[in-house]
Amino acid sequence: MKKVLKRLAVFASGRGTNFENIARHVKKGKIRAEIGLLFSDNPQAPALEKAKDYKISTLVLPPKNFQSKEAFEKELVQILKDRKIDYIVLAGYMRILGPDLIRAFPQRIVNIHPALLPAFKGMHAIRDAYEYGARVTGVTVHFVDEEVDHGAIILQKEVEIKRRYSLEYLEKKVHRVEYDLYPRAVKLLVSGKLKVVARRVLVFR
Repeated sequence: MKKVLKRLAVFASGRGTNFENIARHVKKGKIRAEIGLLFSDNPQAPALEKAKDYKISTLVLPPKNFQSKEAFEKELVQILKDRKIDYIVLAGYMRILGPDLIRAFPQRIVNIHPALLPAFKGMHAIRDAYEYGARVTGVTVHFVDEEVDHGAIILQKEVEIKRRYSLEYLEKKVHRVEYDLYPRAVKLLVSGKLKVVARRVLVFR
């Protein structure tokens, strides 16, 4: 009997570089899953065009069309369930998820953050680490919970910050690590072998 692949929904608000990287790994069979949906809150997101290149279904749902965030996420949850989505992968999605969406997919939503959490939370993590004078930053892939940049950590990798680095060069180094780390984390996720115990993510063989 053919094994049924887990279905992913990728959320992206912008360029979609992490989305495209994951889609490439899925297409090559390196991640044994199916991307069932590319969702964006931004009708102008370049990620939508990238999804077409991979023949991945897209959905645009601008929150401004709804009376409240709760109404927006209620509609989104129903769509995801109708499409039999197993996991949500945030890839440059610029909105904070509400509790209704998170509770509908407990420990089934992951995010990538360009710093070594819990350090340098927020939208400008690379710049913040650079301006702070940190000698080391990095990348974190974590489960999403109801606090921002807080959920249990799946994978982390360090990036050294040398004095001669410009901010632009550091950004490129961090992004290269993202492109390596996120597919590895998603591969673990769809294996169904991850379990969170006291904020530690364990891999069961």
